Amino acid sequence: MGVEVHWLSEDFGGKREEELRGIHVVRRGNSLTLHLHSLLLARHYDVVLDSVAHAVPFLSNLTNPRTVAKVHHVHQEVLAYELPPYKAWPVRTAEKFCRLYSRVVVPSNATKEDAEKLLGVREEAITVIPDGIDHSKFTPGEKGEPLVVWLHRLKRYKNPLDAIKAYRRAREMGLRARLVVAGGGDLEREVREEVGRTEGATYLGRVSDEEKRVLLRRAWLFLSTSFVEGWGLSVLEANASGTPALVYSVGSLKELVKDGVNGVKVSYGDVEGLARAMIHLFEDEVNLRRMWATSKEESLKYDWDITAERYYNYLKGLA
Repeated sequence: MGVEVHWLSEDFGGKREEELRGIHVVRRGNSLTLHLHSLLLARHYDVVLDSVAHAVPFLSNLTNPRTVAKVHHVHQEVLAYELPPYKAWPVRTAEKFCRLYSRVVVPSNATKEDAEKLLGVREEAITVIPDGIDHSKFTPGEKGEPLVVWLHRLKRYKNPLDAIKAYRRAREMGLRARLVVAGGGDLEREVREEVGRTEGATYLGRVSDEEKRVLLRRAWLFLSTSFVEGWGLSVLEANASGTPALVYSVGSLKELVKDGVNGVKVSYGDVEGLARAMIHLFEDEVNLRRMWATSKEESLKYDWDITAERYYNYLKGLA
């Protein structure tokens, strides 16, 4: 496409600049000074894409008017889960500076609504471009014994304990599938303890990318119990692996998951509803197996090549 891409990241002590897979990586500063470096470097580029992945925007638009903010999801309500009030307030305030961007890209309509309502971003500034996945890496495979998988970061807003409690309740109602919980994070001790009290459940801790792909292929059902999802990438990865998702009906999952096609939605916090849905899905094995195929088909709408083309066309119009 004739585009030169530079990627700014923190300097961890390695090479300050190098080429990686066709991308020129520039390393400057640390977690406290990277934002300053972005302001100094942004003016040298035709187009800048600020990745607002951790709430605090880079605001490269202050030195380069051809800047786009990529808001992965809005953190305003999540911060109360993850930070004490004295830390949450300044981060929540900083995130609202996203309203200073004249161009913002979000992955879902739910994130668009949150950006407008919670951050004050103007509707006309926002473009929705769904994130895609690499379908060559996530593929269906052989499924053995009945298996339910919860695989996310162990953060409070991800509610891993809800998944374990729902599974335990489903076991009481007759479910005979196993549960595997995987991922690392703040709640590892609590998760280990809860899994240890739950017959049929296993905690694997952090897993490699390849181990993740194997788990998603083997799973009969994938669980997502998040409080908010700007874009349910893990659900898409499960779907691409031929695995439907049982999710809380929140954020982007309301639009991403179609009941009976690539998963089932229940109301947020309804642990009993999760348990009943698990029982229903596993009792109707013919329908569950049908959803293995339709989940894969649904995921094809969100391929990385489609996403890349949309970003290219959008950014090219600014250069």
